[in-house]
Amino acid sequence: MPRPVLPPANKRLGQHFLIDLNIVRNIVAAAELTSDDTVLEIGPGRGILTEALSRAVRRVVAIEIDSELHSLLQARQADWKNVELIRADALTHSFDIVPAGTIVVANLPYYISTPLLFKFLEHRSRFARLVLMLQNEVADRLVAKAGTDDYGVLSVMAQYAAEITKAFKVSANCFRPRPDVGSAVVVVRPRTRPLLLPQEEPAFAALVKAAFAHRRKTLVNSLRDEGYEAPVVAEFAAAMGLVPTVRAETLTIEQLMELAGRVACRNRS
Repeated sequence: MPRPVLPPANKRLGQHFLIDLNIVRNIVAAAELTSDDTVLEIGPGRGILTEALSRAVRRVVAIEIDSELHSLLQARQADWKNVELIRADALTHSFDIVPAGTIVVANLPYYISTPLLFKFLEHRSRFARLVLMLQNEVADRLVAKAGTDDYGVLSVMAQYAAEITKAFKVSANCFRPRPDVGSAVVVVRPRTRPLLLPQEEPAFAALVKAAFAHRRKTLVNSLRDEGYEAPVVAEFAAAMGLVPTVRAETLTIEQLMELAGRVACRNRS
């Protein structure tokens, strides 16, 4: 039987298809899968990872936005009895009905990786862990620590919600078409115990975004430019033992949480 004609990569959708089976095996190993697991795969593409996942777990739910690729994958459903294919945009698809304990395994298109990651973290109570292929630069930002160049809003908010490790790097040569940048696989383990109460999180997220809005400015000046009262921020920063010239990128997540809590408490009084 002749092999099906493979649809070309869609540049608009940022498609780069994984072709290296060794990387596939490494991804599956990083996911620590068991035969009872349910996996959510985003962007299965031509199915190289889907096939490996179907052999490793009880059920795979694969969401593909491309109609041609969706049709290609449907033609293989006879071989994948435990794979459910959904044609949808993962950014708008509801994760509310995802079974608790689901494991996300995905090679994410670069252009949606950050917003999709935040969507996963918003629904983190449903996921046991996420094993994601991302642009290497994004992976570095996800695991960056305070005081480094890569540390920013993405680092703080992602690490607030989860423990993140960079598992391994992936060469651009492992994809077709070959991307201009390297990739990396990260393992994201959502925190089972939130660091803040749900009602405290909006104020924390707002302060973090404002603190990093003007990276060349001091923490006090950046927050002032985003509508916070400079004298109040300066007072709290001093009470925390921070120097007046401190910048947001030197503050740990714990320090940012403390500052947000102080400001919120002041605003309520």
